[in-house]
Amino acid sequence: MDATTAAAVLVLFYGLPLLHVLLTPSAGPWRAPEGARCPFSPRVGWIVLVLLLGPVGWLMFVTRRRKRAGA
Repeated sequence: MDATTAAAVLVLFYGLPLLHVLLTPSAGPWRAPEGARCPFSPRVGWIVLVLLLGPVGWLMFVTRRRKRAGA
């Protein structure tokens, strides 16, 4: 594998999913909720998962089920 292909794989499978989690508003707030025992916000948690798991972490983010207020 040459350097160009390796860079393309890194950008495609790690950079773009990470950018998606950073920029999407549905990832949650940047700050932890008041009274939370964990210092990390939901968005930071998703960023860590995508960094550690790569495409699998991003698939977890995309396919997650969110609770709806009306349900």
